[in-house]
Amino acid sequence: MSRLIVISNRVSVPKAQGAAGAQGGLAVALLAALRESRGIWFGWSGEEVEQYEGKLDIQRHDGVTTVTVDLERQDIEEYYNGYANRTLWPLFHYRIDLAEYERTFGSGYERVNEKLAEAVAPLIEPDDLVWVHDYHMIPLGKMLRDRGIANRIGFFLHIPWPPTRLFVSLPFHERLVRTMLEYDLIGFQTEEWLESFTHYIEKELGGAIDEEGCLSVDDKTVRARAFPIGIDFAEFTEAGCGSEAKAAYAQLKSSAQEKKVLIGVDRLDYSKGVEERFEGYERFLEGYPERREDVLLLQIAPPSRGEVHTYREIRERLETLSGHINGGFAEVDWVPIRYVNRGYPRSALAGLYRASAIALVTPLRDGMNLVAKEYVAAQDPEDPGVLILSRFAGAALQLEDALLVNPHSADEVSEAIRQALDMPREERVRRWKTMYANVRDEDVEWWRNRFVEALAG
Repeated sequence: MSRLIVISNRVSVPKAQGAAGAQGGLAVALLAALRESRGIWFGWSGEEVEQYEGKLDIQRHDGVTTVTVDLERQDIEEYYNGYANRTLWPLFHYRIDLAEYERTFGSGYERVNEKLAEAVAPLIEPDDLVWVHDYHMIPLGKMLRDRGIANRIGFFLHIPWPPTRLFVSLPFHERLVRTMLEYDLIGFQTEEWLESFTHYIEKELGGAIDEEGCLSVDDKTVRARAFPIGIDFAEFTEAGCGSEAKAAYAQLKSSAQEKKVLIGVDRLDYSKGVEERFEGYERFLEGYPERREDVLLLQIAPPSRGEVHTYREIRERLETLSGHINGGFAEVDWVPIRYVNRGYPRSALAGLYRASAIALVTPLRDGMNLVAKEYVAAQDPEDPGVLILSRFAGAALQLEDALLVNPHSADEVSEAIRQALDMPREERVRRWKTMYANVRDEDVEWWRNRFVEALAG
């Protein structure tokens, strides 16, 4: 079996993280593959150093080798806070109005990718498979090729790929895409994001695509396919049976006092549509006053990228909006929104999902969205809740039996809440069974195996 080399912005170190249950599903799946192949996970440590020296921190634990490097302040500001999160992230989520095109951001992004390529290249052996992850490292494949790495190298984009008419607003967009032609395999979450990429290749670079998904541009050929990611189904359902999940379930059920709980769980990010969700919920409270005290919304929104000013502004707006709604509708014994600005372990979330009658998963644009799949996995088969899901999330293509909504329409979100509350048990069970089968069968290991097999082939 070929050794697998995973390269990503951040690395999950098994020894530091503790039990697998404390890690996200992606980390669990990648660590399992690395353990099987005696592989390496390489990336930035997340730490700042006064002067970059390329010093490697190598740790070995449970059959997995992790290798990290520290970055200096300027690199972090330009590569991570700058180009990755203030240029690419908003643009790839269709928020061209928020994208910042600073020349120093782009040069810092390329500089850090060069540093990372220089650091990891000596670790790669001739038969290794190399798997690069996400928008932080788009040009890394070319930089490895420039250093003589002839291995099979794959790239997976975890977020959307924007339409050509938006993407061309990025300065040096052609230069960035041409670096991707050095990969052997490029993976996207959905056919929609794949089609956006191939449209760019055809219209802007004059390339062609064949029936097997091979893209040809000049003398370069690369395969591009959709690989929708799933959750770690076995681990998540097991966690849902544990004491932490049961305690969280009991606590929410008790405090809700027979009210129907609507739950939202999102990183504090403008792409998640939490403001629009609050407005849709407010529209429901206005339109159905007789139903007000039957429900409450629990919104969990852990902070995200606090160094980027846009995220601080989002937090302030959400606090203001939730306060406005609570002030306008609350009674002495009832508050319509519980807004919690911190994270919870996934095992506790499993219990909170199960205790909630409705999940509001309404991103404005999302590569996949695993909260939707976790909610489905956590439900009681005899009395499942209802998933209200944005049609602009990648998960909507797989979870077609959710109530699909346009999150920009407060009326549509309001009506979906009413429909979910009134949905007969038989219909809830029917919809849930179909979605549950998909979440169970197309889990994170299914995703990982499909990508690695395609890369190896």
